[in-house]
Order: sequence, then C-alpha cells, then structure tokens
Amino acid sequence: MSTEAFVEVEDRDAVRIITLDRAEKLNALNTALTQQLLDAIESVGRDASIRAAVIRGAGRGFCSGADLAEFKDLTPDQQDRVMARADLTCRLQAAAQGQGKPFVAAIHGATVGGGAGLALGCDMVVAARGLKFGYPETKHSIVPALVMTGLQRALGRKAAFEMISLGRLIDADEAMALGLVNRVVDGDPLPAALAIAQTWAAIEPRAMAATKSLFYRVGELHFEAAMLAGRDVNAMMRSFREVK
Repeated sequence: MSTEAFVEVEDRDAVRIITLDRAEKLNALNTALTQQLLDAIESVGRDASIRAAVIRGAGRGFCSGADLAEFKDLTPDQQDRVMARADLTCRLQAAAQGQGKPFVAAIHGATVGGGAGLALGCDMVVAARGLKFGYPETKHSIVPALVMTGLQRALGRKAAFEMISLGRLIDADEAMALGLVNRVVDGDPLPAALAIAQTWAAIEPRAMAATKSLFYRVGELHFEAAMLAGRDVNAMMRSFREVK
C-alpha cells in the first residue's frame, strides 16, 4: 500500500482547498488517491471551523478518472478486491454531496470518467476554458457504471446517454450550455471557485446545512412530500433563527 501523499489541504479562513496532487498521472484515481481524497472530503464535514470547500487538481488537468494501470491487477478471481475497490469509488462519488458543507469544483484540462463524476458530485462547478470533459469509458470497452447515476441526475436521460454511449469530450462552453458547470473562466478556475466558497462561508452554517440537505431531498420526493419536507425545515429553522 502506498504511503505517498496525493492530496494537499489548505485552509483559508473558513474555506478548505483540497488539491488532487498526482499531477504526473493527470491525477488518475488509484486506490491511495481515492482513499486520501475521500478522507479529506469527509474531514470537511467534521471540522466545525470549516464552512465550505473547493476541490481542484494540480498540473495539466483536474482528474483523468480511474487509474487503469492499477485495475489490470483486479482480475475476476479476486472478487473481494474488486468489490472493495468499487465500494471505495462509490463512496468517493457521493462524498461531497453527503456533507453538510457546500463544495465547489474548480476544473481544468482533462476532467473525464471518475474525474467528471467527482466534479458533478460537488454542489457547484467552475470550469476553465480548455476543459476536456466527458465519459470516454465505452471507447475502452469499460462501462461507466459508477458515474452514470450522477450524470443522469445532473443532465437528464437523453443527453446523458449520448455523452456516455458516444464517449465524446466536450469543452467548457458546451458544459455550461448543458448546465453541468456554473461558471466558465479564462485561466485558473481557483479564484472564481474560492469566491463562491467564501460567499458560502459567510452564511450561518445551520442555514446552509439545512438548505443543502433539503435541496437534494426534494429532488427525490413527489411534489406533495417535497412541500411537506420544506414546511418542516422552515419550521425548524424559525425555531432557532438568529435575530439580526
């Protein structure tokens, strides 16, 4: 097992910047990086001094997806290892959304496969021009099984199927037009992402946590149930809202 550090963490006041730092491999997600990144994301949820987070990638791209060189050792006769690795990937893909703090991805260059899924798992995305975003797995005879759910929910069935079945990479402007990213910038996307995170950090944390939790819940509920969930959160927040 690797003991090398593949994730850098920096705190700027109440904002944590998490950097994938395996630049020589385009931040490909081997087991070590996946576990370290999952730990870093979950630590944001536990740290009361942190109110928002940015995820970014070092080097020429955000993340090139799974490290295929590592996967060649996961043969069908090693089902325990195969399932453990798949479970780790699933946990990472869901991690940012599962925290009570908001996350923004600052993406550039290669952002594909699991890297694209990681970005869409954040609450907002800032993309740099020159972005290459997509799901090319089928071109390598791989099923994008663990990133399909997030893409379909973010994009809708027809457009999502086109993206995963054709394996075409899109640029930042097309990703913006499809609603997959919130901002497109020239150069480094970090300053724009940091500005978003700093705005979040200024919001009362209980209100932000309740807003994020309810936002994702209502998307899974029927209309009437979603309205009732909103009613309950509204009543809860009024019970302890600070008077300004």
